[in-house]
Amino acid sequence: MLVLKASVKRLLPVLVLSGGLIASLPLFTWAGGNPGLTVFSGVDRKDILDYFLQFGGNPEEMDRYKLYIPAKRLPQGASAIFISYPDYFDGNFDTKKVEIRVKGKPLPLKEVYWDKESRFLEITLDQPLAPNTKAEVVLSNVTNPRTGTYYLICDVMASGDIPVRLYVGTWIVSIER
Repeated sequence: MLVLKASVKRLLPVLVLSGGLIASLPLFTWAGGNPGLTVFSGVDRKDILDYFLQFGGNPEEMDRYKLYIPAKRLPQGASAIFISYPDYFDGNFDTKKVEIRVKGKPLPLKEVYWDKESRFLEITLDQPLAPNTKAEVVLSNVTNPRTGTYYLICDVMASGDIPVRLYVGTWIVSIER
């Protein structure tokens, strides 16, 4: 009887720890789809935006980028969204497969323009986003660039009376095998 109690006392902490590790495995696999912990990026922590690469972010393969813009970053709404990228980004965008979603529903777009030479994507909405609206930019059929870290900078055209281009934040996208 005494031996059985001693075994249970030793076994219980092992079971608790192993159960905690098994429960946290899905969190570790999901963490690869967002910016995670960024220590030395040169971008202020409050300006880093979340994203998700739906097909894993493998180099030179097709992917779907879900780029999130929190409501607090759009205090004046937006009539257009601009995404600029660095000169070493050698991926490709499919301008026919671009969506802006609010609450999971796609909004009608007026135009999607990709200026390869100036390295930016301009998405003009049919109707402006209301102020303080959470939005999601979905870029489907993106050909990922080679392995590396890419800073995708988000600006918007404010939807107020005076159209002003405003910095929203930066998605720090990692492409790795």
